[in-house]
Formats: sequence, structure tokens, C-alpha cells
Amino acid sequence: MAVRGLGVSFAGRAALSGVDLDVAGNALTVIVGRSGSGKTTLLRALNRLNECFDGCRTTGRVLYSLDGHPLDIHDRAFPVTELRRRVGMVFQTPNLLPLSIAANLTMPLRHVLGMGKAEAREATREALVAARLWDEVKDRLEAPAKTLSGGQAQRLCLARAMALEPDVLLLDEPAASLDFMAVRAIEELLSGLRERYALVVVSHGLGSAARMADHMVVMRRGQVSARFAAAELARGESLAQCMEDVF
Repeated sequence: MAVRGLGVSFAGRAALSGVDLDVAGNALTVIVGRSGSGKTTLLRALNRLNECFDGCRTTGRVLYSLDGHPLDIHDRAFPVTELRRRVGMVFQTPNLLPLSIAANLTMPLRHVLGMGKAEAREATREALVAARLWDEVKDRLEAPAKTLSGGQAQRLCLARAMALEPDVLLLDEPAASLDFMAVRAIEELLSGLRERYALVVVSHGLGSAARMADHMVVMRRGQVSARFAAAELARGESLAQCMEDVF
């Protein structure tokens, strides 16, 4: 994906202004910045979720390669439902359906991709394996999803997004409110998923971000204030500069 001159405002108040960003495939891009810097607004702009809010106005372009042809995601030729399947999002607070663990995946698979029961069951298993959750839930798939721990619930939401066969995964603070071991499990999982997806992750934790990132983008007052590659973050002075920009 390529973001060019992106601006987003709510009721006339600018949240983003003149943002340029390239989202590389098979790489993990981490967005960091202070609260209110525009991180989540930028993330939501990549699959048009800001439009769910009244008074939202978006300018600029977000280009996505659809069947080999670059297309602005705001083009009427690109249905928003298809965009959100191809560019999946996992929210900071797990948005579980009030159904069983299995149904949280099989329902979208059947309604969005039109799978039959057997195909949906197999796709569910594959997604849970990819999210490193299968071994923990395979014997209680019919249990309510609300019985999962915080880290498990986050991985279930990730599995649901992956099951729909996206190209890009957006994650807003996926490790928020998790304990140390759960945070490390999420980090390891996301680091492995870069082989299959373009990942864009919003994070408040610079240490976690530096460990995962192939590219780090620093937001300040609705604009990109700095960019760092993984090699730069490995040098202490670049990470120190990043910390200064953020804090």
C-alpha cells in the first residue's frame, strides 16, 4: 500500500495532515507516537474505518494493488467490504462475537467467503494453528469465546482476520493490557507472520516496537516526524532519537 498526502479531519478538526507512507509487503511496520498523535487514525484510514464516524473527511490517496492494478481505496470500483477483507484489522480491545470459539471464525467464513461447513471447519483449524491458538482451544471449540484469556482472545481475533485471506493486517496495540509472557508471545507471533503478510502495528512500547519492526514510523501532531529502518534501530543513537521524538 502507498499513502500519499493523506489528511483526516473530524468535524473540521484535523487529525492527520499530509501523511506519506509506504507499507511494504512481507514486512512489519510499527507506528509509534504520543497519545493523540494520529496513530490509530492513520491505521483506520488504511481500510476506511474512520468513515464510521460522523463528520469525518478524508483527503489524499491510499493506493492498493488490486489484481495487479494500483487503485485508490476510495474509488467506487473498490467495494469497502472487499477492502476490509483484504486489509484486515485487529483492535486494541478484542471484539469477540457472543458465540463459541469456533463460531467466531466459521460464521465470517461462511457469510463472507461463502464456504460450506466442512471447508469452514478446516479453514478455522488452519487459522487457529497460524495464530498459535489451536493447541489451547482444540478441545473446547464450542465453549463461549468470552471464556478465553486476554491474550487468547486477541489471538482469536487475529485468527479470524487471517482466515479471511487478507494481504495486509492492521493491529492497534495488540499487546495492550497483557502480561509480560503474553506480550512476548504476541511479538513472536507477529514476527513470524511477516513472511505471509504486510503488517502495520500501532504500539506504545518502544522496546517491543524496536524488537519487532522492519520499519518504524514516528507520528507527531498528525504528521510523520521520523522514519527508521531495523538496522538504524539497532544503533543506540537512532533509538534514542526515536525516544526523544516520541516522549
